[in-house]
Amino acid sequence: MSVHNRSRYGRYAGGPDPLAPPVDLAEALDAVAEDVMAGYSPRQALQEYLRRGGRNREGLDHLAGRVQQRRNELLDRHRLDGTLNEVQKLLDTAVLEERKQLARDVRMDDTDRAFREMQLQNLPKSTAAAVNELASYDWQSSTAREAYEQIKDLLGREILDQRFAGMKEALEGATDEDRAAVSEMLQDLNELLDKHRRGEDTDADFQEFMAKHGQFFPENPQSVEELVDALAQRGAAAQRLLQSMSAEQRQELMQLSAQAFGSPELMAQLGQLDANLQALRPGEDWTGSERFEGEEGLGLGDGTGVLQDLAELDELAEQLSQSYNGSRLDDLDLDALARQLGQDAAVTARTLAEIERAMQDGGYLRRGADGDLRLSPQAMRRLGRALLRDTARQLSGRQGGRDTRAAGAAGEQTGSSRQWEFGDAEPWDVTRTITNAIRRTIADGGDPRHGLRLAVDDIEVTETEARTQAAVVLLADVSFSMAAEGRWVPMKRTALALHHLISTRFRGDRLQLITFGRYAQTMDIGELTALPALREQGTNLHHGLLLAGRFFRQHPTMQPVLLVVTDGEPTAHLLADGESWFAWPPDTETIRITVAELDRLGRAGTQATFFRLGDDPGLERFVQRMARRIDGRVVAPETGDLGAAVVGEYLRAHFRGRPYDDADWAL
Repeated sequence: MSVHNRSRYGRYAGGPDPLAPPVDLAEALDAVAEDVMAGYSPRQALQEYLRRGGRNREGLDHLAGRVQQRRNELLDRHRLDGTLNEVQKLLDTAVLEERKQLARDVRMDDTDRAFREMQLQNLPKSTAAAVNELASYDWQSSTAREAYEQIKDLLGREILDQRFAGMKEALEGATDEDRAAVSEMLQDLNELLDKHRRGEDTDADFQEFMAKHGQFFPENPQSVEELVDALAQRGAAAQRLLQSMSAEQRQELMQLSAQAFGSPELMAQLGQLDANLQALRPGEDWTGSERFEGEEGLGLGDGTGVLQDLAELDELAEQLSQSYNGSRLDDLDLDALARQLGQDAAVTARTLAEIERAMQDGGYLRRGADGDLRLSPQAMRRLGRALLRDTARQLSGRQGGRDTRAAGAAGEQTGSSRQWEFGDAEPWDVTRTITNAIRRTIADGGDPRHGLRLAVDDIEVTETEARTQAAVVLLADVSFSMAAEGRWVPMKRTALALHHLISTRFRGDRLQLITFGRYAQTMDIGELTALPALREQGTNLHHGLLLAGRFFRQHPTMQPVLLVVTDGEPTAHLLADGESWFAWPPDTETIRITVAELDRLGRAGTQATFFRLGDDPGLERFVQRMARRIDGRVVAPETGDLGAAVVGEYLRAHFRGRPYDDADWAL
């Protein structure tokens, strides 16, 4: 007989897909960086991205919405009178069958029959009171007696199912021996918990208990603490179930509980169990309640399970909110998420957690001296490269241009070479590179005739002769109007693009970023990117020009290039004591002292360009006059074109007016 093996293929469902590609961080990094430039901290920006998700990925807010929807569905679908209704049906069956038996039993004494019929006719309207009154009734109908015994059995199984999930089904059709085993388990459990409360239990006590009663605990706890956790969560849910009932329903159940298995001792044991658990786990919610408004009745056990589901959903909602100190998506209970929302939700949450982990542990975010997260240099380079690519497309006037590569951008080739460094864009010296690889292979004991493998250290690039070097100052207005008019982020994007261009394409140049509001200050690109919107008044161009002059004097052999981005006339200047003096409308002294500082820069040969943002007539007159004084230029770009305008002016200044093309900056 031949056996044919068949393979079945389907979606992988055993956890993270081992063949899945690593998460793409490009979208996340771009979104985080954009929010950082808008004023968010990197931590806030990352959390914001994780909350809203990406183009093809749900975020935490969507998952939280599904959690809330699931919670509402449970409350809107169910009500808590399932056990009471089952008891009422069994009671009705028992009374009806007993009346039928009394009517057809011709041998019964008429007086006895009349007494029994009157007793059945006058039963209390309360289900619990009727059941209790019939506890000593001598049933004439075996069917009626069986129905009444089912009430006691049902109550016992439901009450146990409240504390031990699955007990209702496990004890269906149970014998007296089975019920005795449950009673013994409860007694031993309370003894173990009593010892644990006093700190007198040992691991041997737990192991002995589990060896004897482990079949009652499908959770398979591995320690007494895990056992207490499982029991306390279920017990607290049972208490919340009772609190969620109406007062009448709760009273009915309390009265009916005396009939559970016909054994009052059961309730005493369960009461002791609840007391032990509340003492051991006071942090559980033992007093809460919910409002159920559905049509589907729930028994005590199933209702307790729903209350556990609601508690689990509340815990998931808190985890998804990420609003507590030290929160991370690694805190998410993916198993609980899969139980409540399905495997797709768990996969989404796992992916978001991987993004968070990769962003923080993969070099894109790092902790500063103050302990807060910041964009790393690697992230800044990646963002700057993307912004420069966008700027290049604007400058070239066409979409879809090639990646920016600056072959020859730093100067003409000299015929010599040097070892490649990260960020170099010069052409490879192929001969030197291959020679280095051959030498290394031989030194390592290999045979070059069998093939070569290039290593990073083998690569050499052609040296270039530096063209005229420039000392570049980008003076960026950070007064409140820049943020209020939507120019804050474009200003930062411009600075990033220019910084990346100079640091990767024109390394011989030097760039200084200077911001000016009420005061001016120098900043590195990371500080400027993370700078929040400032609400202070003042446009102190005078202070900014002072700092620019200081930078130019530190580089006397370089061509000074000044790029000023502003949306307002100067309204502040620096006093002799270092304080800033502010006046609106602009004071003549502020204008005079600002113009005087600009004249000094002009006499030093500074090439200046003013980028005027907005249509303020006063600003337009001011920058035109300033530009004429030092033979500068004025550019009035749209906000979205600011980056291309600034980079274009830098390139024009760098090449001293010679048209720059793909030979200088290959697109």
